[in-house]
Amino acid sequence: MMPPAAIVFDFDGVIANSEPLHLRAFQDVFGPAGLPIDAAEYYARYLGYDDEGMLDALTADRGVVLDRGRRTALLEIKARRLAALLRQPDVLFPGAAACVRTLASHVPLAIASGALRAEIELVLDAAGLRDCFHDIVAAGETPSGKPAPDPYLRALALLQARGLVPAGAARRTVAIEDSHFGLAAARAAGLRTVALTTSHPAEELGGADLVLPAIADVTFETLARLVADA
Repeated sequence: MMPPAAIVFDFDGVIANSEPLHLRAFQDVFGPAGLPIDAAEYYARYLGYDDEGMLDALTADRGVVLDRGRRTALLEIKARRLAALLRQPDVLFPGAAACVRTLASHVPLAIASGALRAEIELVLDAAGLRDCFHDIVAAGETPSGKPAPDPYLRALALLQARGLVPAGAARRTVAIEDSHFGLAAARAAGLRTVALTTSHPAEELGGADLVLPAIADVTFETLARLVADA
């Protein structure tokens, strides 16, 4: 069976159980600034945005206008708050490290995420997983974030530039996601998609090629079968 050409992971909600930490940081920082948000609204409306997109959407929904200085300050404070939260132990989902290491032994891996690069690398370095990924595409590193395809297209381009993935291999590349915006981005980039039910129930992830409970359920054999007809 021919293996996938590559696997591109989302980060928050897929490898790291960091979505609750993002929510807590948003609440701690945005709430006192007059932009409160509860968990139900966050997961239903804002999951999958990078920080800038989240703040833009939230202020638009609340009818609040922030000047550039205030906006920049809030984003910087939120980033510092999250970095502190990410330093706590057990940020990774159970089985994440083993899954990543196993897949990295078979095919090239990359990350396409709306998280900041420093946040991603902090967690990967602490877990000893940084070397498993050839490339990382983080927030602010593409013209548009998810749900636009730019992060996934950039990840593919970087892998191709390394000679690890041939041109035209998108349909044999698998994206692993947990959000509607992420799945939309991966599909628009032409990738096959696996959705994990870590943030949304399976019935809300019907646009994915395959839905699995968590990263511990992702296997090389399953992904190879997924791309077998590509």
